Amino acid sequence: MERKVILYIAMSLDGYIAKPDDDLSWLSMVQTEGEDYGYAKFVADVDAAIVGRRTYDKVLSMGYAFPHHDKDCYIITRSEKPSVGNVKFYTGDLKTLVTELKSKPGKNIYCDGGAEIVQLLMRYNLIDEFIISIIPIFLGDGIRLFKSGRPETYLQLLRSESFQSGLVQLHYQQKDN
Repeated sequence: MERKVILYIAMSLDGYIAKPDDDLSWLSMVQTEGEDYGYAKFVADVDAAIVGRRTYDKVLSMGYAFPHHDKDCYIITRSEKPSVGNVKFYTGDLKTLVTELKSKPGKNIYCDGGAEIVQLLMRYNLIDEFIISIIPIFLGDGIRLFKSGRPETYLQLLRSESFQSGLVQLHYQQKDN
């Protein structure tokens, strides 16, 4: 089975992944006891993760244990830092990294954001699947998930699911044009 790069992320109905000050508290509005929106099943098929440095720093600042410490994790950054366990701070070319990861045997590769990393991956046509959870809120401003300047991309819907909390999850794969 060929490894795929899969973006698994949540956004507001108007396309934001965070408020202007990186506030993510609005995500809690869909937290429901016993519901993980397919996350456990998704990460069971993942053995590598790509995360932007700002996203990495935000997760750590929230007091959580870093969720990808058990995978080969690449923090995309401009500043060299020593690795911390499986977490590597990667300063090289993102396209080269993804090409290298996909050429090796393994499970899927999780793109965990943020917006700058998604933009770069889309620019190089490197995201194979998109699993996007739409949170029922209009934020009005903040950090957009999809920025201008990416190529036109055709998608094929694999699955859609709605949940009691109002969250709707869409799962697409890239479609051959």
